[in-house]
Amino acid sequence: MVDAGFFGCCSSVLFFGLPLLVVVSLFVRVIYDYQKGLVLTLGKYSGLRGSGLQFIIPFYQEMRIVDLRIQTIDIPKQEVLSKDNVSAFINAVVYFKIVNPESAVFNVQNYSMAVYQHSQTAIRDVVGSRTLDQLLTDRKAIAESISESVEKDAKEWGLDITGIKIQDIVLPDTMKKAMARQAQAEREKRASIIISQGESMAAEKLAKAAQILSESPGALHLRTLQMISSVSADKTNIMNFVLPIEGIEGIPVPGKAAKTDEKPKKGREAPG
Repeated sequence: MVDAGFFGCCSSVLFFGLPLLVVVSLFVRVIYDYQKGLVLTLGKYSGLRGSGLQFIIPFYQEMRIVDLRIQTIDIPKQEVLSKDNVSAFINAVVYFKIVNPESAVFNVQNYSMAVYQHSQTAIRDVVGSRTLDQLLTDRKAIAESISESVEKDAKEWGLDITGIKIQDIVLPDTMKKAMARQAQAEREKRASIIISQGESMAAEKLAKAAQILSESPGALHLRTLQMISSVSADKTNIMNFVLPIEGIEGIPVPGKAAKTDEKPKKGREAPG
């Protein structure tokens, strides 16, 4: 059987221990390395506490703990109008951290909401001063301009804007089709230029080769024989030889020569 004294001891521990823990929790605060504690005494700022176990006087002092790590705010997709009147949907993400806990607590009611609203406005202002081509090609420069605009007011709030990144730029379907046609036309233009350059180079080489063959006696004949030899390797090929008319007329044809030798008689023979 369990001794009745054991139950008495446990009940006394619970009776006195729990209230003691509640009282200690009112006096003690634990601050981590990445946090700072601002102590308010009767509503007035009285000091900044670092990491570790800190004691305050309950109901007389109050401690507000702020996080010094880098925080992120997602700017949802919003429609903006560029300088050349093209609408686009842009979403971004903001990285910031608290460098002055006093200013972050006393100068602004909600620093996260302030950064969020200011970033949305800055995106509209900066994108509205850029054309669509600049928006698509100079994304990094635009993000830096947005960051500088937000940084000016964030310093008064004790914040440091470490960076603003543009995640995505979505264009309307009609603009996508127009850009696709423009890109296709540009590729066709480059292909035409390359083909014309190749034909020009080939013409120069052929002219140079023709000049060399004309200066060397028998070179054209050797080139012709070489081409015939290469073509005749495949028996399925049919070779057609083109000869000048003068060369054909010089070839004797049987039967035609006999007819040409006979001279026509000019008159009838007189009867004997």
